[in-house]
Amino acid sequence: MKIAFGEGKLIPAVVQDRLTGQVRMLAYMTRESLARTLETGRATFFSRSRGELWEKGATSGNTLAVTSVHADCDADALLVLADPVGPTCHTGSPSCFFRQVEARGDGEPEAADEGQDAAAVLEALEREIEARKASTAAKSYTRKLLDGGAPLIGAKLREEAGELAQAIAGEGDDRVAAEAADVIYHLLVGVASRGVPLRAVLSALASRMGTSGLVEKARRSQGPKTEAP
Repeated sequence: MKIAFGEGKLIPAVVQDRLTGQVRMLAYMTRESLARTLETGRATFFSRSRGELWEKGATSGNTLAVTSVHADCDADALLVLADPVGPTCHTGSPSCFFRQVEARGDGEPEAADEGQDAAAVLEALEREIEARKASTAAKSYTRKLLDGGAPLIGAKLREEAGELAQAIAGEGDDRVAAEAADVIYHLLVGVASRGVPLRAVLSALASRMGTSGLVEKARRSQGPKTEAP
């Protein structure tokens, strides 16, 4: 199916973080900018105000390394999956979508002047865990885990993993989902305690896609080679 460029020979392109799923921005492409994006792997758009092509991050350094481009069912809109470097919005926000829309008293929708950029569930949970670092253990289970450090977090991870294994072996689907959620939550607390961002975990996972799990495990078990003193 041919790409259906619309008015002005433009097509809207939504940019999404390929690891976290966060929608970063909306811009427009022409045939030329789309071709350049596919050729270089760097997101290139068409500026309607300046009437010229522009490569995202060419001057700011906040680039978008494109991994794939997808058309919707009618091929009249594009989804660009990318690895963003730095904030995508010119305001300094990671995403351009940070103005939450709410209905005013008269029912008229209105976008907030300020706010936090929209995030998918796992990224939002990561932010919540980071926020809990500033709370007190008496009021926050997450802070209690963080204060307990590796021993407490490790014990809870082993406990929750065991409960998940038990649920998988013979309990209902709802129970399996609930126990899996507990494991994911405690896992995120664990990596947060070490200052490891969720993005690094997802990147490691993505790097293994398309590789046999047996091959990957064998590669990691070998570890780095060192010479004897």
